Amino acid sequence: MSKSTNLRTTRRVRAVLGAAVAACAATALLPAAASAEPTPATGHAAARETGVERVSVAPDGTQADDNSTGASITPDGLHLVFSSSAQNLTPDTPAAGDRVYVRDQHTSQTKRMGSLTPLQPPVISGDGKYVAYPVQWFNDARIRQYQVSTGNTASLNCSAYSCNQPSLNADGRYTAYAIRNLRQPSSGHRVEFQDWNTGTTQTVATLPHAQPSRPSISGDGSRVAYQDGQAQDVFVWDRAGATTSGPVEGPSKAATIVQLSDDGSKVVYLSGSDTYVHDVSSGTAQLVPNVRGVAIDPTGRYLLHAPRDTTGPSLSLRDLQTGTDEIVSNQPASAGTDAVSTDGRSVVFHSTADDLVPGDTNGKSDVFVRHFD
Repeated sequence: MSKSTNLRTTRRVRAVLGAAVAACAATALLPAAASAEPTPATGHAAARETGVERVSVAPDGTQADDNSTGASITPDGLHLVFSSSAQNLTPDTPAAGDRVYVRDQHTSQTKRMGSLTPLQPPVISGDGKYVAYPVQWFNDARIRQYQVSTGNTASLNCSAYSCNQPSLNADGRYTAYAIRNLRQPSSGHRVEFQDWNTGTTQTVATLPHAQPSRPSISGDGSRVAYQDGQAQDVFVWDRAGATTSGPVEGPSKAATIVQLSDDGSKVVYLSGSDTYVHDVSSGTAQLVPNVRGVAIDPTGRYLLHAPRDTTGPSLSLRDLQTGTDEIVSNQPASAGTDAVSTDGRSVVFHSTADDLVPGDTNGKSDVFVRHFD
């Protein structure tokens, strides 16, 4: 793939947006052409008391009128990103279908990020300033990244390539993503790492198949964890030496990646009916038996997990140092990666349960935050 012209283009894009744009062979769109600036929703600031708060709400605080899912939270717990097909989350009415929204927990304002349907759950940078998600574009997939404060965006043009599975670092400078050559599907795909300040791209891994690699980047961009979905192995790539370690689970296990902690110290993976938390520095792993790990907090201490059986809470937060659990939801609920803020203080999840907060009568999936502080 030729990159020299495109890299010059992306450097100009970053100067305009002040942001990294998760892309391969990125072609900038003028912000006005890409999307109108999102309209903030006004409302009363929600109290940050211990308990459950519904965050997929209309500007006047009333409930969403359709399903909201796929949420992530920033390490400081102040910004959330999620997708929703609701029509009443902002004063303007979007077209039918899922759209991406960012919730500012400090101001209780919600903004819509773009007008396209996300192919995968959206991701947010650690500082809450940028959001990215893949969208369908003719026969391929492109990654769009938005500057939250302005709504400015740039769209990547992968040409014969399809780019997806973005992972953003803390300030949006670095992006890890998967790229596949649609004209030569037998060639498999690559995991790539983009530095948008320097305009350089590095290949993290080349995989001879189309199975998801699910890259997960550390907050400082120094490490990328990913999986070889066909071999069922998990690896960690170190940017400093462009070296790869792994498989982290050893030669005798089959593993599926969950997430790399924001500080880059822990890799959570699933193997059999158990969850393992791998320490990158020591090479040792902590076993968390008979649960399905869902996400880990930025420090690598608090693990969000779901039970393998049908009894007990649907989501719990485990302190890996003390071995104690706190209930996130007793009712059926789901969550994704980046669902836990630093020190496990807040957990974002979605649920169709109607008794988590008062007045939940929409019969839809809503996004909630469980506060522990």
